[in-house]
Amino acid sequence: MNFEVILNGIPAYAKDIKLNLSSMVTNHPALTDSQFAGSVLVAAIASKNSGLTKFINQAIAENLQEKELDAVRAAAAIMGMTNIYYRFTDLVDDPSYATMPAGLRMNILRDPGVDKLDFEMWSLVASIIGGCHKCVSSHEQQLIKHGVSKETVQLLAKIAAVIHSLSCIHTIETSK
Repeated sequence: MNFEVILNGIPAYAKDIKLNLSSMVTNHPALTDSQFAGSVLVAAIASKNSGLTKFINQAIAENLQEKELDAVRAAAAIMGMTNIYYRFTDLVDDPSYATMPAGLRMNILRDPGVDKLDFEMWSLVASIIGGCHKCVSSHEQQLIKHGVSKETVQLLAKIAAVIHSLSCIHTIETSK
């Protein structure tokens, strides 16, 4: 993975973000390179920053096969929908909405075309950024159920946080 362009573009006021990203890029032992690359990419997509997403795509280009790229995009897309819907059911005062069938197609969750554990990781990262309690809780529980350590789940949350921060920095810098 080549994050040099991204790291070199981080301004001095965001030194902590630069240090955190650099550390994650060089040290993510609980994740394969493709799991890390997919997590970083889905975080950029979920942060809704096309400029950052292009930089991340370039940085991780050699680490994801086309089917993995499709799965990352699918995770971002489906979580973009489910995070909004299930966050609504959490936020509304009437609990009956949570008991109603969603009536939204979510077939990709059954067969994402890649290892389900990878897809769960990417869905968790997108859901953390999407801010949906039910989705975050559900994906975290699935990862723990399948033997992923809490430290790995925490790393995924850190990836979401750092990449979201990069999105904020990119917005700051491009709006000067």
